[in-house]
Amino acid sequence: MRAPPRPRLASARLSLDTPLRLVAVLLAALEGCGQGTLGDLADATVSDDASHTTPDVPDVMVPDSATTDASLDAPAEASLDAPAEASLDAPAEASRDAPADVTTPRARVLAYLRSLEGRRTLSGIHNRHNNAPSQYTAMIHDVTGRYPALWSGDFLFDDYDPDHNVSNRAGMIRQAQLEWSHGAVVNLMFHACPPTNAEPCDWDHDLARHLSDAEWSDLITEGGTLNRAWLARLDTIVPYLRQLRDAGVAPLFRPIHEMNQGFFWWGGRPGPQGTRRLYQITHDHLVRHHGLDHMIWVWDVQDLSWNFSDYDPGTDHADIVALDVYGDGFRREKYDAIAAVANGRLMAIGECQVLPTAAELDAQPRWSFFMSWSELTFEARYNTGDAIRALYASPRVVTLDQTPGW
Repeated sequence: MRAPPRPRLASARLSLDTPLRLVAVLLAALEGCGQGTLGDLADATVSDDASHTTPDVPDVMVPDSATTDASLDAPAEASLDAPAEASLDAPAEASRDAPADVTTPRARVLAYLRSLEGRRTLSGIHNRHNNAPSQYTAMIHDVTGRYPALWSGDFLFDDYDPDHNVSNRAGMIRQAQLEWSHGAVVNLMFHACPPTNAEPCDWDHDLARHLSDAEWSDLITEGGTLNRAWLARLDTIVPYLRQLRDAGVAPLFRPIHEMNQGFFWWGGRPGPQGTRRLYQITHDHLVRHHGLDHMIWVWDVQDLSWNFSDYDPGTDHADIVALDVYGDGFRREKYDAIAAVANGRLMAIGECQVLPTAAELDAQPRWSFFMSWSELTFEARYNTGDAIRALYASPRVVTLDQTPGW
């Protein structure tokens, strides 16, 4: 049974004092530049209890018992001790450099992620229902007593299924602003309709549609019919992205995701004129044409092929390299393959159904965040309640109450 729309944290806010924010941000930048030490920035919590109190949220309905672990009851209170120093794989030296300018929201988020790199990993979950844009975030709290540090939403594509509702994009964006005000890192996806179809559209017949080679060529050719249609499609989300920019929100943006798989209309085309070219066109239209330079761009592939470099849009178009893990677990080979193409960029687990363990994150320390997929997180065949609680209580993992705020 689906949970009804129940917005989280309707009025209360987590508000760090402005001086504390600036100190945390400046310290993050200093560490990125190799000056001073900031070993515990991400682990520190502010002593003012009011500034890190998470308000109560309404109860949410859990998935059907047939697919949900029976032990997803409220956890015993867990303590987060400061993590012991460990010998972790160090990223390339260039990737330790925090942005010199930390006065913008985008620079602050990047500086914070750099300060965590190799030591800790942000917890996150996707909220795939625009009519209930905090449903799965609230369910994590119900299971663990903690909120994830990363909230994710989607612009989506149809109005036929209430799960994929494009008519409530405004509500999703309001939730993004609310989550940001509470200190969360915000992530946005776009399961976009193909340029051959009007919006809204259908999952099976439209998102899974295969474009012919001639259609693809028209799509990536400036002035082509499908090229113009795609830019017009992007224009429909520009007002929402501007709203976030004007509110001081710097979201992670992960369009054209899972580039190397051919299910979606955009995917499975390697090489310079393939899927990565569409990603570059998307980036340039939003950033250069519309001036939306406040976003952090995520390039995303899936663990079903190893030719990641054939899809790389370049370091000038992507800040984070993400891997969606749906295959045979968090094998070291996958981590090494992403590290090989990261080229100084941050690394992340873009999606997963089975959560990583704290031990796996220790062994693969450069993952900046993990984002589990909505309802799959709570299916007992993937994760037990005890496993979810253990991960969220691990000193390795950052939860919302430990973020510095923006």
